[in-house]
Amino acid sequence: MLFRNCVIVGSVVLIAACARMDHLGKPPTFSSPRATSEHNAMLSPGLPLRSDAQGPTERASLWSGARQSLLGDRRAIQQGDILTVVIEIDEEAEISNATDRSRSGSESLGIPGLFGLPQRLDERLPDGASSADAVSINSTSSSSGDGSVKRNEKLTLRIAATVIGVLPNGVLSISGSQELRVNFEMRELLVSGYVRPEDISRQNEITYDKIATARVSYGGRGQITDVQQPRIGQQVLDGILPF
Repeated sequence: MLFRNCVIVGSVVLIAACARMDHLGKPPTFSSPRATSEHNAMLSPGLPLRSDAQGPTERASLWSGARQSLLGDRRAIQQGDILTVVIEIDEEAEISNATDRSRSGSESLGIPGLFGLPQRLDERLPDGASSADAVSINSTSSSSGDGSVKRNEKLTLRIAATVIGVLPNGVLSISGSQELRVNFEMRELLVSGYVRPEDISRQNEITYDKIATARVSYGGRGQITDVQQPRIGQQVLDGILPF
């Protein structure tokens, strides 16, 4: 059992070390764009949900409604299409709560006359003791609490996302990633979610508040991020130690 635990700890340390070896003495490398779901969606556009018959007259028409025509709708509508996601977050929340509770109680029980037993009992008690108040209980409790939450977030980003799938109800599943390297630090931006085709503007853009199940990640990796993060051993101890 001890050997197994040592192997597990050693594996975790080795994985963490390998992740840092990527940018040891060099800038972090870009992830391969060919190993993404966006690239696979562009290679395999998938089958259309319905088949629309198109006659020879429509192909030769000057006012054709096809996407490649002058009046065609060029918004993202099928798997492999690209649209722009506009992320503009400017939110502020402030919550303050206060509670105060107090309680006091008193209980007293006396047996001044019970078949003459208290009088005989008092004769046997030490001087100053009496059975007049046989039981007396007093209790007092109080509690108070204050809590406050204050958050202020502001983020403005634009990213191109790819339609990686079309659900049976016509909703589009999108996913996008962006990497920007500055010196030895890599900035990563990821976005994914589900959008309705009618929510996409004529400029082929959609705001983040119209994305269902939106997942937005803005972070980075590199030498500066490694210094800011606690070591793997410290993280393990923080999760194990109860104090």
